[in-house]
Amino acid sequence: MKPTFYYEILTVVIVALITFTTRLLPFLIFGRKKEVPKAVEYLGKVLPPAIMATLVIYCLKSINLLHFPNGIAEITGVVVTAAVHIWKKNTLLSIGTGTVLYMLLIRFI
Repeated sequence: MKPTFYYEILTVVIVALITFTTRLLPFLIFGRKKEVPKAVEYLGKVLPPAIMATLVIYCLKSINLLHFPNGIAEITGVVVTAAVHIWKKNTLLSIGTGTVLYMLLIRFI
């Protein structure tokens, strides 16, 4: 059954409101003059690397190294992404470079 036009519009409006609310909430909670709690500052420092490590492990978990060429594209993509990030300290450049290389490798290997 295909969703109706009004159902699709309602879905977009609800998602937009939820997204807007989650973006606005920290400003309402912490305001301009309130100091950010130490726990929130700590999480802001530790969560990004932890999430990236989790994503890398998730992406590499199903590699079967016993069958050629499985794993070559994935491992090369991760290594190049890390190397470009260490070299240039630019997240978009490193992720973009690793992704493009990975896509080329899976296409041509």
